[in-house]
Amino acid sequence: MNKLFYGDNLLIMKEKLGKFSVDLIYLDPPFNSKQNYNLVYRNLTGKPVPEQAEAFCDTWELDAQKEDIAKSMPFEMREHGVDEYYVKFWQLWVDALRHTQPMLLAYLIYMVQRLLYMQTVLRPTGSIYLHCDPTASHYIKIMMDGIFGHRNFRNEIVWKRTGAHSGSRRWGPVHDTILFYSVSDSYTWNKTYQDYDPSYLRKFYKQRDEKGFYQLVSLTGAGVRSGDSGKPWKGVNPSSTGRHWAVPLAALRERFPHVNPRELTTQDKLDLLEGAGLIVWPKGGSVPRQKRYIDANPGTPLQDIITDIGPISSHAQDRLGYPTQKPVTLLDRIIRASSNPGDVVFDPFCGCGTTIYSAVKNGRNWIGCDIAVLSVQIVRDQLAKRFNQVEGEHFVVDGIPAGVDAAKELFEADRLQFQHWLVERAGGFPMQKKVADRGIDGRIYFEVDGKLREMVLSVKGGATRPSDIRELRGVLERESNALIAGFLCLQEPSKAMLEEAGRAGLYEANGVAYPRIQILTVQQILEEKREFSTPSKVRSRASTAQHSFAL
Repeated sequence: MNKLFYGDNLLIMKEKLGKFSVDLIYLDPPFNSKQNYNLVYRNLTGKPVPEQAEAFCDTWELDAQKEDIAKSMPFEMREHGVDEYYVKFWQLWVDALRHTQPMLLAYLIYMVQRLLYMQTVLRPTGSIYLHCDPTASHYIKIMMDGIFGHRNFRNEIVWKRTGAHSGSRRWGPVHDTILFYSVSDSYTWNKTYQDYDPSYLRKFYKQRDEKGFYQLVSLTGAGVRSGDSGKPWKGVNPSSTGRHWAVPLAALRERFPHVNPRELTTQDKLDLLEGAGLIVWPKGGSVPRQKRYIDANPGTPLQDIITDIGPISSHAQDRLGYPTQKPVTLLDRIIRASSNPGDVVFDPFCGCGTTIYSAVKNGRNWIGCDIAVLSVQIVRDQLAKRFNQVEGEHFVVDGIPAGVDAAKELFEADRLQFQHWLVERAGGFPMQKKVADRGIDGRIYFEVDGKLREMVLSVKGGATRPSDIRELRGVLERESNALIAGFLCLQEPSKAMLEEAGRAGLYEANGVAYPRIQILTVQQILEEKREFSTPSKVRSRASTAQHSFAL
């Protein structure tokens, strides 16, 4: 059954996906830039959330954890069969980038670790398409050469994602790069066509009859032949001009499906085409030409520069708020070319679900994964809305706790992911480690007198004590824009903790008093459907929907 995973795709690939279980991978990971896809949280509130934007700007920080991964990477690369020369290159690269481009190195560490496992889940006939911007594509390509093999590099695809763009003292940046690799030489490839450019049709298909628009094309090919393709037909001898008859067999088969071309001479074939009205004798000319109608051609074979698919308009009906949302038509082209109906398509950064919607549309099975509950909620809702796909019948959602025991399992498996999940589940915006170090794990935003104010959140999955509430009270006093604070925990708070929270007093807004420090347990949120008490909240679509759907 199709699966939608909530969690880190690295753990999903290691623990949930079997070897050789996927036919096609498309990934559009967060680029090496200061705008991370998580900024969607800000976009979906309808109001600016400066602190949230600030929190997600430094996703690619070269911290101690990534340094440790970089050190262990040579061992992992060797385990996955990467050539020793690329392993040595990686070690030199780490030393070179650590001091010159630490943010880029952090991004590469994150991506290479995951690409190693993507190679293991792909079937021998499988392919991978990695979508990235030009600032990181060349670095990623070198590592993909090492992981998938340079011999399996198929294309660097350029997608013109926008129109004219003003560049400051440089050429306008208007394209993304898509790197296409196969696992082996025996990979799935379906010849796929794109529609002709309208200007091309206007230029070359100018003539028209009762059957439609057509152009006149040559019936001869270069070079002299000794067989009947070099003999005269109706007084025209192609050999006299160094050519031979080149009969269009596709047109012949289409018009005469029961005729075996092998049983006919070249002259017989030309007679049939003329009798069908497909040959024209030019006025004043001696060499006939063939009518080629527009509908006789499937279009232009896929090229590695895509200019006929534009970005999603900001006002488009299927726009879901993601800054990096890609058009479904782009994924349609990739999925049709590199997979067959019934194959499994995997998107490890599924975001708002474009790959999944294209897979459903084209009759493929799918696996999606994202680290944000928001993404899972959007995809689930859109599958129901667009395709009448029902959870449990057409797909399953894995990784989102539905009860306290499952929440405990998530906490034990991945504490940061537990923290993010619980903040989102409570209707807030999760913060990255850099912000969490200041005692803030998330925020809920609300309006008071037309101004955006906030409730700071602290999460504890393990043992709790009164000092946790005192620390949170200190955070509340320190944060000038925070009016109230929330404490989220797995365990039931002690009487001393509740008393400590009560000492923080009340905050009054619009004639309503709100406890300045509030405590909610996972059980209260999941089973009793309780939530924090604040003035009118400014929420994302996902956090609003979470109280209507049992995540």
